[in-house]
Amino acid sequence: MTWHLPLVADGEPGAELTAGQDGATIRRTILPGGVRVLTEQMPGQRSATVGAWVGVGSRDETDGHFGSTHFLEHLLFKGTTRRTAMDIAEAFDAVGGEANAATGKEHTCYYARVLDTDLPMAIDVISDMVTSARLDADELETERGVILEELAMNDDDPGDVAHEEFSAAVLGKHPLGRPIGGTPDTIRDVPREAVLEHYRWHYRPETLVVTAAGGVDHETLVDQVTEALTAGGWSLDEPVAPRARRSDVEDLDGVPTEGVALTIRRTVEQANIVIGSTGLSATDDRRFALSVLNAALGGGMSSRLFQEIREKRGLAYTTYSFASGHGGVGTFGLYAGCAPAKVDQVTDLLVSELERLAADGITGAELDRSIGQLSGGLVLGLEDSGSRMSRLGKAELVYGELLSVAESLERIKAVTADDVRALAEDLAARPRSVVRVGPFGD
Repeated sequence: MTWHLPLVADGEPGAELTAGQDGATIRRTILPGGVRVLTEQMPGQRSATVGAWVGVGSRDETDGHFGSTHFLEHLLFKGTTRRTAMDIAEAFDAVGGEANAATGKEHTCYYARVLDTDLPMAIDVISDMVTSARLDADELETERGVILEELAMNDDDPGDVAHEEFSAAVLGKHPLGRPIGGTPDTIRDVPREAVLEHYRWHYRPETLVVTAAGGVDHETLVDQVTEALTAGGWSLDEPVAPRARRSDVEDLDGVPTEGVALTIRRTVEQANIVIGSTGLSATDDRRFALSVLNAALGGGMSSRLFQEIREKRGLAYTTYSFASGHGGVGTFGLYAGCAPAKVDQVTDLLVSELERLAADGITGAELDRSIGQLSGGLVLGLEDSGSRMSRLGKAELVYGELLSVAESLERIKAVTADDVRALAEDLAARPRSVVRVGPFGD
């Protein structure tokens, strides 16, 4: 059954659903302060992954705050009112655990994987980081240098540059067109006061989602989260509704109406090409058809791009298609890395394969193979607790529903060749941008 995630509690202490065929139990509780807690108990697991999701990403930054989201991802590990940065690091190293964080365009997640017996410690430490980060001025300046080095490292990777510039070209002045990590200028310029203001506004009970999967007990974990957040100074007594999910209404404000052609010169041996357009939003009903289209066009060794550009012609080592969905808009693109002298030929092949798919559709064999690839990948991807923890967080923050594995497989298998052709036709007709990064002359 499809589990639709409401914005307020329905009178039950937790919603419950048995998902898949492995006996895993998924439950959800909304605390009075608006904190949402979701767990997936996996029988026989001795480890667990817990994540604290905050519904804020780079698209939510405003003038004067650009780069604050990524800054906070770093600074929360630099100490709290109760712990130093070394205390945080030692807590996980001492038990063989792993802790990390990830900033996205629409959310930020702080997560840890530990033995089930060490889960209380992980919850306490991550909750302490979320509620009680010091954001020390000296640490901020130190971390400013670290982030600038991270951005410089990314700028040295021509593939990263091509994808970042592609997103900016397709989405333009839309907030999603900004780089997740900020730019060197925004990181240099953003003051501590702006980062602190960003933290106080977005890191609140009504924006927090805690998800855990593996060897977890739901009621015990809810108690641990409540205790840890309360110890951090958050009030969970007043009935507050969680912050609403992002609108799924189409949002093209600031998105260019024409394609962009951009060439970036780098002294490298290989040229990187990214071609594409706007895609589908995260909740678009056609997202399952897009997954099948992506698999057939550039999702594996049997895909059209791989076979035509690499296997038949030997023009590239890496080529693929990709899609990214967000609230109101998404992107869809094609990538290849090739010799600079072959750029025009490879560009033509990338475009022609998309247009051929739009004109002729896919064969029955391609449809079956793509569905099989996606189905196998879905099931295999849920073999570890980290994937399941992430699935819960995205269901709550992005989709508003949690499909069982069986339902997800049914939706994939329901995609038809006509669905794929119609979507390919739509995507091929959209304004197309081309970004090339390499050792090009004038």
